[in-house]
Amino acid sequence: MVHRRRAVHALAALSAATFCYVTTEVLPIGLLTLIAPDLGRSRSEAGLLVTGYAAVVMVVALPLTRVTRRVPRRPLLAGALGVFAAATAVSAFATSYEVLLAARLVSATTNGVFWAVVFPVAISMFPPNIRGRIVARLSIGNALGPVLGVPLGTWLGGQAGWRAAFVAMAIFGFVTCVAVALLLPSVTPQQSAGDVGPMPDRHRFVVLLIATILAVTGAMGAFTYMTVFLLDVSGFAAASLGLLLFVQGSFGVAGTWAAGRFLDRFPLGVVLVLLGFLTAAMLGLYGVGASKVLTIPLLAVAGMSFSSLIAGIQHRVMQVAPSTTEMASASLSVAFNFGLAAGSFIGAGLLATAGVRVIPLFGGLLTAVAIALLAGHEMSRKRGSDHKPDHSSWSVRQTHSRDAGKPQATSVQT
Repeated sequence: MVHRRRAVHALAALSAATFCYVTTEVLPIGLLTLIAPDLGRSRSEAGLLVTGYAAVVMVVALPLTRVTRRVPRRPLLAGALGVFAAATAVSAFATSYEVLLAARLVSATTNGVFWAVVFPVAISMFPPNIRGRIVARLSIGNALGPVLGVPLGTWLGGQAGWRAAFVAMAIFGFVTCVAVALLLPSVTPQQSAGDVGPMPDRHRFVVLLIATILAVTGAMGAFTYMTVFLLDVSGFAAASLGLLLFVQGSFGVAGTWAAGRFLDRFPLGVVLVLLGFLTAAMLGLYGVGASKVLTIPLLAVAGMSFSSLIAGIQHRVMQVAPSTTEMASASLSVAFNFGLAAGSFIGAGLLATAGVRVIPLFGGLLTAVAIALLAGHEMSRKRGSDHKPDHSSWSVRQTHSRDAGKPQATSVQT
Protein backbone atom coordinates (compact mmCIF):
# COMPACT_ATOMS: atom_id res chain seq x y z
CA MET A 1 0.00 0.00 0.00
CA VAL A 2 1.20 3.48 -0.83
CA HIS A 3 2.30 6.09 1.69
CA ARG A 4 -0.68 8.22 2.71
CA ARG A 5 0.50 11.62 1.49
CA ARG A 6 1.71 10.39 -1.88
CA ALA A 7 -1.48 8.40 -2.38
CA VAL A 8 -3.65 11.46 -1.69
CA HIS A 9 -1.61 13.64 -4.05
CA ALA A 10 -1.69 10.98 -6.76
CA LEU A 11 -5.46 10.70 -6.33
CA ALA A 12 -5.78 14.46 -6.84
CA ALA A 13 -3.72 14.24 -10.03
CA LEU A 14 -5.87 11.40 -11.34
CA SER A 15 -9.04 13.34 -10.50
CA ALA A 16 -7.65 16.30 -12.46
CA ALA A 17 -7.06 13.92 -15.37
CA THR A 18 -10.70 12.80 -15.30
CA PHE A 19 -11.68 16.47 -15.41
CA CYS A 20 -9.53 16.91 -18.54
CA TYR A 21 -11.12 13.99 -20.33
CA VAL A 22 -14.74 14.81 -19.47
CA THR A 23 -14.35 18.50 -20.32
CA THR A 24 -12.58 17.93 -23.62
CA GLU A 25 -14.97 15.19 -24.75
CA VAL A 26 -18.02 17.48 -24.62
CA LEU A 27 -16.30 20.85 -25.13
CA PRO A 28 -17.37 21.15 -28.80
CA ILE A 29 -21.02 21.26 -27.69
CA GLY A 30 -20.50 24.74 -26.26
CA LEU A 31 -18.38 25.82 -29.23
CA LEU A 32 -20.47 24.51 -32.14
CA THR A 33 -21.58 27.97 -33.26
CA LEU A 34 -17.93 29.06 -33.43
CA ILE A 35 -16.32 25.94 -34.90
CA ALA A 36 -18.85 25.35 -37.70
CA PRO A 37 -18.53 28.69 -39.54
CA ASP A 38 -14.77 28.92 -38.98
CA LEU A 39 -14.20 25.58 -40.71
CA GLY A 40 -17.00 26.00 -43.25
CA ARG A 41 -19.19 23.20 -41.89
CA SER A 42 -22.75 22.86 -40.68
CA ARG A 43 -23.59 22.61 -36.99
CA SER A 44 -24.64 19.01 -37.41
CA GLU A 45 -21.23 18.17 -38.91
CA ALA A 46 -19.57 19.95 -36.02
CA GLY A 47 -21.71 17.86 -33.69
CA LEU A 48 -20.00 14.75 -35.06
CA LEU A 49 -16.92 15.87 -33.14
CA VAL A 50 -18.74 14.63 -30.03
CA THR A 51 -20.68 11.72 -31.55
CA GLY A 52 -17.62 10.36 -33.36
CA TYR A 53 -15.59 10.63 -30.17
CA ALA A 54 -18.12 8.49 -28.27
CA ALA A 55 -18.28 5.96 -31.12
CA VAL A 56 -14.51 5.46 -31.10
CA VAL A 57 -14.50 4.93 -27.33
CA MET A 58 -17.15 2.22 -27.71
CA VAL A 59 -15.13 0.43 -30.39
CA VAL A 60 -11.61 0.55 -28.94
CA ALA A 61 -12.07 0.49 -25.14
CA LEU A 62 -12.20 -3.28 -24.65
CA PRO A 63 -9.56 -4.39 -27.20
CA LEU A 64 -7.05 -1.70 -26.18
CA THR A 65 -7.52 -2.53 -22.51
CA ARG A 66 -6.77 -6.16 -23.29
CA VAL A 67 -3.73 -5.30 -25.42
CA THR A 68 -2.23 -3.07 -22.71
CA ARG A 69 -2.99 -5.39 -19.79
CA ARG A 70 0.71 -6.06 -19.13
CA VAL A 71 1.91 -2.46 -19.40
CA PRO A 72 2.90 -0.84 -16.05
CA ARG A 73 0.17 1.54 -15.02
CA ARG A 74 2.15 4.73 -14.41
CA PRO A 75 3.64 4.94 -17.94
CA LEU A 76 0.33 3.76 -19.41
CA LEU A 77 -1.71 6.53 -17.76
CA ALA A 78 0.95 9.19 -18.31
CA GLY A 79 1.31 8.09 -21.91
CA ALA A 80 -2.44 8.22 -22.50
CA LEU A 81 -2.56 11.73 -21.06
CA GLY A 82 0.41 12.77 -23.18
CA VAL A 83 -1.24 11.57 -26.39
CA PHE A 84 -4.51 13.16 -25.28
CA ALA A 85 -2.80 16.52 -24.67
CA ALA A 86 -0.92 16.37 -27.98
CA ALA A 87 -4.11 15.52 -29.90
CA THR A 88 -5.92 18.38 -28.17
CA ALA A 89 -3.11 20.74 -29.18
CA VAL A 90 -3.46 19.56 -32.78
CA SER A 91 -7.20 20.21 -32.49
CA ALA A 92 -6.49 23.78 -31.43
CA PHE A 93 -4.43 24.51 -34.54
CA ALA A 94 -6.38 22.38 -37.02
CA THR A 95 -6.62 24.09 -40.40
CA SER A 96 -9.53 21.97 -41.62
CA TYR A 97 -12.49 20.02 -40.30
CA GLU A 98 -10.86 16.76 -41.32
CA VAL A 99 -7.74 17.47 -39.24
CA LEU A 100 -9.85 18.48 -36.25
CA LEU A 101 -11.98 15.34 -36.50
CA ALA A 102 -8.90 13.12 -36.86
CA ALA A 103 -7.27 14.70 -33.81
CA ARG A 104 -10.46 14.19 -31.80
CA LEU A 105 -10.60 10.52 -32.78
CA VAL A 106 -6.96 10.01 -31.76
CA SER A 107 -7.79 11.54 -28.38
CA ALA A 108 -10.78 9.20 -28.12
CA THR A 109 -8.57 6.12 -28.51
CA THR A 110 -6.77 7.04 -25.28
CA ASN A 111 -10.08 7.68 -23.52
CA GLY A 112 -11.13 4.04 -23.41
CA VAL A 113 -7.86 2.85 -21.91
CA PHE A 114 -7.74 5.72 -19.44
CA TRP A 115 -11.19 5.05 -17.98
CA ALA A 116 -10.54 1.31 -17.86
CA VAL A 117 -7.37 1.76 -15.81
CA VAL A 118 -7.80 4.91 -13.71
CA PHE A 119 -10.28 3.60 -11.13
CA PRO A 120 -8.53 0.26 -10.46
CA VAL A 121 -5.21 2.12 -10.13
CA ALA A 122 -6.70 4.66 -7.72
CA ILE A 123 -8.24 2.06 -5.39
CA SER A 124 -5.05 -0.02 -5.43
CA MET A 125 -3.32 2.78 -3.47
CA PHE A 126 -5.78 2.57 -0.56
CA PRO A 127 -7.02 -0.14 1.79
CA PRO A 128 -10.21 -2.05 0.92
CA ASN A 129 -12.45 -0.54 3.60
CA ILE A 130 -12.51 2.95 2.02
CA ARG A 131 -12.45 2.17 -1.67
CA GLY A 132 -16.01 3.34 -2.22
CA ARG A 133 -14.95 6.71 -0.84
CA ILE A 134 -11.93 6.74 -3.15
CA VAL A 135 -14.11 6.06 -6.19
CA ALA A 136 -16.31 9.01 -5.18
CA ARG A 137 -13.31 11.31 -4.64
CA LEU A 138 -11.91 10.41 -8.03
CA SER A 139 -15.34 11.03 -9.58
CA ILE A 140 -15.28 14.64 -8.37
CA GLY A 141 -13.21 15.42 -11.48
CA ASN A 142 -15.96 13.91 -13.67
CA ALA A 143 -18.61 16.02 -11.97
CA LEU A 144 -16.58 19.24 -12.26
CA GLY A 145 -16.20 18.86 -16.03
CA PRO A 146 -19.77 19.91 -16.97
CA VAL A 147 -20.18 22.48 -14.17
CA LEU A 148 -16.76 24.17 -14.44
CA GLY A 149 -14.75 22.99 -17.43
CA VAL A 150 -17.33 23.28 -20.21
CA PRO A 151 -18.74 26.69 -19.13
CA LEU A 152 -15.24 28.14 -18.75
CA GLY A 153 -14.18 26.68 -22.10
CA THR A 154 -17.29 28.07 -23.76
CA TRP A 155 -16.68 31.49 -22.21
CA LEU A 156 -13.03 31.47 -23.28
CA GLY A 157 -14.03 30.45 -26.78
CA GLY A 158 -16.45 33.36 -26.94
CA GLN A 159 -13.78 35.80 -25.78
CA ALA A 160 -10.72 34.59 -27.69
CA GLY A 161 -12.00 32.10 -30.26
CA TRP A 162 -12.74 28.39 -30.03
CA ARG A 163 -9.09 27.48 -30.54
CA ALA A 164 -8.14 29.20 -27.28
CA ALA A 165 -10.37 26.78 -25.35
CA PHE A 166 -8.57 23.79 -26.87
CA VAL A 167 -5.18 25.37 -26.19
CA ALA A 168 -6.13 25.78 -22.53
CA MET A 169 -7.19 22.13 -22.27
CA ALA A 170 -4.02 20.98 -24.02
CA ILE A 171 -1.87 22.90 -21.53
CA PHE A 172 -3.86 21.55 -18.60
CA GLY A 173 -3.56 18.06 -20.07
CA PHE A 174 0.25 18.32 -20.32
CA VAL A 175 0.48 19.61 -16.73
CA THR A 176 -1.69 16.74 -15.53
CA CYS A 177 0.40 14.27 -17.51
CA VAL A 178 3.55 15.46 -15.72
CA ALA A 179 1.81 15.36 -12.34
CA VAL A 180 0.64 11.77 -12.89
CA ALA A 181 4.11 10.71 -14.05
CA LEU A 182 5.73 12.23 -10.93
CA LEU A 183 3.15 11.42 -8.27
CA LEU A 184 1.69 8.06 -9.21
CA PRO A 185 3.60 5.19 -7.58
CA SER A 186 4.74 2.21 -9.59
CA VAL A 187 1.69 0.01 -10.04
CA THR A 188 1.80 -3.33 -11.83
CA PRO A 189 -1.17 -4.57 -13.84
CA GLN A 190 -1.71 -7.28 -11.21
CA GLN A 191 -1.87 -4.74 -8.39
CA SER A 192 -4.37 -2.55 -10.19
CA ALA A 193 -6.60 -5.24 -11.64
CA GLY A 194 -6.31 -8.45 -9.62
CA ASP A 195 -8.00 -11.54 -11.02
CA VAL A 196 -11.61 -10.56 -10.38
CA GLY A 197 -13.68 -8.24 -8.27
CA PRO A 198 -13.98 -9.07 -4.55
CA MET A 199 -17.48 -10.47 -5.17
CA PRO A 200 -17.32 -11.75 -8.77
CA ASP A 201 -20.73 -12.41 -10.25
CA ARG A 202 -21.27 -12.52 -14.00
CA HIS A 203 -25.06 -12.26 -13.79
CA ARG A 204 -24.98 -9.22 -11.53
CA PHE A 205 -22.34 -7.64 -13.75
CA VAL A 206 -24.39 -8.07 -16.94
CA VAL A 207 -27.58 -6.83 -15.29
CA LEU A 208 -25.72 -3.80 -13.95
CA LEU A 209 -24.38 -2.93 -17.42
CA ILE A 210 -27.88 -3.18 -18.92
CA ALA A 211 -29.27 -0.99 -16.14
CA THR A 212 -26.45 1.50 -16.80
CA ILE A 213 -27.34 1.73 -20.48
CA LEU A 214 -31.00 2.30 -19.60
CA ALA A 215 -30.23 4.94 -16.96
CA VAL A 216 -27.64 6.85 -19.01
CA THR A 217 -29.83 6.78 -22.11
CA GLY A 218 -32.73 8.22 -20.16
CA ALA A 219 -30.71 10.80 -18.25
CA MET A 220 -28.62 12.01 -21.19
CA GLY A 221 -31.70 12.26 -23.38
CA ALA A 222 -33.10 14.72 -20.86
CA PHE A 223 -29.87 16.56 -20.01
CA THR A 224 -28.86 17.08 -23.65
CA TYR A 225 -31.99 19.13 -24.26
CA MET A 226 -32.41 20.58 -20.79
CA THR A 227 -31.74 24.14 -21.94
CA VAL A 228 -34.52 23.83 -24.51
CA PHE A 229 -36.83 22.48 -21.79
CA LEU A 230 -36.01 25.33 -19.42
CA LEU A 231 -36.69 27.90 -22.12
CA ASP A 232 -39.78 26.44 -23.79
CA VAL A 233 -41.54 24.63 -20.93
CA SER A 234 -40.40 26.37 -17.74
CA GLY A 235 -40.29 29.80 -19.35
CA PHE A 236 -36.92 30.91 -18.00
CA ALA A 237 -35.08 33.73 -19.71
CA ALA A 238 -32.01 32.82 -21.76
CA ALA A 239 -29.85 34.94 -19.43
CA SER A 240 -30.67 32.64 -16.50
CA LEU A 241 -29.62 29.39 -18.19
CA GLY A 242 -26.00 29.61 -17.04
CA LEU A 243 -27.02 29.93 -13.40
CA LEU A 244 -29.55 27.10 -13.66
CA LEU A 245 -27.02 24.72 -15.20
CA PHE A 246 -24.52 25.75 -12.54
CA VAL A 247 -27.08 24.76 -9.87
CA GLN A 248 -27.52 21.40 -11.56
CA GLY A 249 -23.78 20.81 -11.82
CA SER A 250 -22.81 22.06 -8.37
CA PHE A 251 -25.34 19.76 -6.72
CA GLY A 252 -23.79 16.97 -8.77
CA VAL A 253 -20.37 17.69 -7.28
CA ALA A 254 -21.76 17.89 -3.73
CA GLY A 255 -23.77 14.70 -4.22
CA THR A 256 -20.76 12.78 -5.50
CA TRP A 257 -18.76 13.83 -2.45
CA ALA A 258 -21.58 12.83 -0.09
CA ALA A 259 -22.22 9.48 -1.78
CA GLY A 260 -18.68 8.40 -0.96
CA ARG A 261 -19.65 8.29 2.72
CA PHE A 262 -22.10 5.46 2.08
CA LEU A 263 -20.74 3.48 -0.87
CA ASP A 264 -18.57 1.15 1.20
CA ARG A 265 -21.46 0.14 3.47
CA PHE A 266 -24.35 0.14 1.01
CA PRO A 267 -22.96 -0.30 -2.54
CA LEU A 268 -26.15 -1.53 -4.19
CA GLY A 269 -28.45 0.46 -1.93
CA VAL A 270 -26.78 3.74 -2.93
CA VAL A 271 -27.24 2.93 -6.63
CA LEU A 272 -30.93 2.11 -6.16
CA VAL A 273 -31.64 5.19 -4.04
CA LEU A 274 -29.91 7.49 -6.53
CA LEU A 275 -31.82 5.91 -9.41
CA GLY A 276 -34.97 6.56 -7.43
CA PHE A 277 -34.09 10.22 -6.94
CA LEU A 278 -33.22 10.57 -10.62
CA THR A 279 -36.50 8.97 -11.68
CA ALA A 280 -38.53 11.18 -9.35
CA ALA A 281 -36.75 14.33 -10.56
CA MET A 282 -37.31 13.62 -14.24
CA LEU A 283 -40.93 12.57 -13.82
CA GLY A 284 -41.37 15.67 -11.68
CA LEU A 285 -39.97 17.86 -14.45
CA TYR A 286 -42.47 16.33 -16.85
CA GLY A 287 -45.35 16.88 -14.41
CA VAL A 288 -44.61 20.34 -12.99
CA GLY A 289 -41.86 21.65 -15.28
CA ALA A 290 -43.99 24.65 -16.19
CA SER A 291 -43.50 25.97 -12.66
CA LYS A 292 -40.24 27.86 -12.24
CA VAL A 293 -40.34 27.50 -8.45
CA LEU A 294 -40.61 23.71 -8.61
CA THR A 295 -38.26 23.25 -11.55
CA ILE A 296 -35.20 24.61 -9.74
CA PRO A 297 -35.13 22.03 -6.89
CA LEU A 298 -35.99 19.23 -9.34
CA LEU A 299 -33.06 20.30 -11.51
CA ALA A 300 -30.78 20.23 -8.48
CA VAL A 301 -31.96 16.73 -7.50
CA ALA A 302 -31.47 15.48 -11.04
CA GLY A 303 -27.91 16.82 -11.16
CA MET A 304 -27.05 15.48 -7.71
CA SER A 305 -28.42 11.99 -8.36
CA PHE A 306 -26.94 11.47 -11.84
CA SER A 307 -23.38 12.55 -10.98
CA SER A 308 -23.45 10.48 -7.80
CA LEU A 309 -24.94 7.54 -9.66
CA ILE A 310 -21.94 7.34 -11.98
CA ALA A 311 -19.62 6.93 -8.98
CA GLY A 312 -21.95 4.37 -7.41
CA ILE A 313 -22.17 2.28 -10.56
CA GLN A 314 -18.39 2.41 -11.06
CA HIS A 315 -17.83 1.14 -7.53
CA ARG A 316 -20.42 -1.61 -7.89
CA VAL A 317 -19.05 -2.72 -11.28
CA MET A 318 -15.60 -3.26 -9.81
CA GLN A 319 -17.09 -5.22 -6.91
CA VAL A 320 -18.91 -7.77 -9.04
CA ALA A 321 -16.40 -7.83 -11.93
CA PRO A 322 -16.23 -11.43 -13.20
CA SER A 323 -12.98 -10.71 -15.03
CA THR A 324 -10.35 -8.13 -14.11
CA THR A 325 -11.61 -4.86 -12.69
CA GLU A 326 -9.97 -3.09 -15.62
CA MET A 327 -11.93 -5.06 -18.21
CA ALA A 328 -15.04 -4.40 -16.14
CA SER A 329 -14.31 -0.66 -16.14
CA ALA A 330 -13.73 -0.76 -19.90
CA SER A 331 -17.10 -2.48 -20.33
CA LEU A 332 -18.71 0.24 -18.22
CA SER A 333 -17.10 2.91 -20.41
CA VAL A 334 -18.60 1.25 -23.49
CA ALA A 335 -22.02 1.06 -21.82
CA PHE A 336 -21.87 4.70 -20.72
CA ASN A 337 -20.88 6.01 -24.14
CA PHE A 338 -23.54 3.87 -25.80
CA GLY A 339 -26.14 5.34 -23.46
CA LEU A 340 -24.83 8.86 -24.10
CA ALA A 341 -25.12 8.47 -27.87
CA ALA A 342 -28.49 6.69 -27.68
CA GLY A 343 -29.94 9.28 -25.31
CA SER A 344 -28.92 12.20 -27.50
CA PHE A 345 -30.22 10.46 -30.63
CA ILE A 346 -33.59 9.47 -29.14
CA GLY A 347 -33.95 12.86 -27.49
CA ALA A 348 -33.46 14.55 -30.86
CA GLY A 349 -36.18 12.37 -32.35
CA LEU A 350 -38.60 13.16 -29.53
CA LEU A 351 -37.82 16.85 -29.80
CA ALA A 352 -38.70 16.83 -33.48
CA THR A 353 -41.86 14.72 -33.17
CA ALA A 354 -43.44 14.99 -29.71
CA GLY A 355 -41.85 18.13 -28.30
CA VAL A 356 -39.33 18.76 -25.56
CA ARG A 357 -41.77 18.32 -22.67
CA VAL A 358 -41.96 14.54 -23.10
CA ILE A 359 -38.18 14.02 -23.02
CA PRO A 360 -37.97 13.98 -19.17
CA LEU A 361 -40.90 11.54 -19.16
CA PHE A 362 -38.95 9.27 -21.49
CA GLY A 363 -35.90 9.57 -19.26
CA GLY A 364 -37.83 8.89 -16.06
CA LEU A 365 -39.47 5.80 -17.50
CA LEU A 366 -36.12 4.36 -18.57
CA THR A 367 -34.52 4.94 -15.16
CA ALA A 368 -37.59 3.35 -13.55
CA VAL A 369 -37.02 0.27 -15.70
CA ALA A 370 -33.37 0.26 -14.56
CA ILE A 371 -34.53 0.26 -10.91
CA ALA A 372 -36.96 -2.57 -11.55
CA LEU A 373 -34.27 -4.59 -13.33
CA LEU A 374 -31.68 -4.22 -10.55
CA ALA A 375 -34.09 -4.66 -7.65
CA GLY A 376 -35.94 -7.51 -9.35
CA HIS A 377 -32.71 -9.37 -10.05
CA GLU A 378 -31.58 -9.06 -6.44
CA MET A 379 -34.95 -10.20 -5.10
CA SER A 380 -34.97 -13.21 -7.41
CA ARG A 381 -31.51 -14.18 -6.19
CA LYS A 382 -32.57 -13.92 -2.57
CA ARG A 383 -35.45 -16.27 -3.26
CA GLY A 384 -33.06 -18.81 -4.74
CA SER A 385 -31.83 -21.67 -2.59
CA ASP A 386 -28.19 -21.13 -3.53
CA HIS A 387 -28.11 -17.38 -2.73
CA LYS A 388 -25.02 -16.07 -1.02
CA PRO A 389 -25.23 -12.86 1.03
CA ASP A 390 -23.88 -9.74 -0.70
CA HIS A 391 -21.17 -8.23 1.47
CA SER A 392 -21.04 -4.45 1.44
CA SER A 393 -17.32 -3.80 1.69
CA TRP A 394 -14.23 -4.25 -0.40
CA SER A 395 -12.65 -5.76 2.69
CA VAL A 396 -13.98 -9.18 1.63
CA ARG A 397 -11.54 -10.68 -0.85
CA GLN A 398 -11.71 -13.85 -2.92
CA THR A 399 -9.11 -16.37 -1.91
CA HIS A 400 -8.18 -17.21 -5.47
CA SER A 401 -7.22 -13.64 -6.38
CA ARG A 402 -3.54 -13.06 -7.01
CA ASP A 403 -3.21 -10.71 -4.07
CA ALA A 404 -5.18 -12.92 -1.66
CA GLY A 405 -2.21 -13.71 0.51
CA LYS A 406 -0.73 -10.23 0.63
CA PRO A 407 -0.90 -8.23 3.86
CA GLN A 408 -3.25 -5.23 3.90
CA ALA A 409 -2.04 -1.86 5.11
CA THR A 410 -3.77 0.28 7.67
CA SER A 411 -6.53 2.65 6.61
CA VAL A 412 -5.62 5.77 4.69
CA GLN A 413 -8.06 8.59 5.37
CA THR A 414 -8.85 11.15 2.67
